[in-house]
Amino acid sequence: MKWDIQTVGFNADETLTDYAKEKASGLTKYFEHIVGIEVYLKLDYNDKQENKVAEIKLNIPGNDIYADSRSDSFEGAINQSCEKLKAQIRKLKTKMSTH
Repeated sequence: MKWDIQTVGFNADETLTDYAKEKASGLTKYFEHIVGIEVYLKLDYNDKQENKVAEIKLNIPGNDIYADSRSDSFEGAINQSCEKLKAQIRKLKTKMSTH
C-alpha cells in the first residue's frame, strides 16, 4: 500500500505522523482493497479555536473516498475523518453487495 503524509503550514513530529498512519491503516480492516492512503494535515492561521484540519483520501479501485475534519487538535481531526471514512466504506460495501 502506498502512503503519503503531508503537512501544510507546520512541521509535524514523528508521533503525530505515526498516529495518523496507525489510525488510517486501521481502515483496511473495513475495506481490504485500499491501494493507497493520502493524509494531509493543515494548520489554519486564524482566530478560531478549531484551526487544525485533517484530510484523508483513500485510493481504491474505481472512485477515491475522501473525508476532512476540523478540530482543536490534530488527533481529534484525524479521528473524526476516520469515522467519516468508515461510514462511507459501509455505504460503498452495501452498494457493492446489492449490485
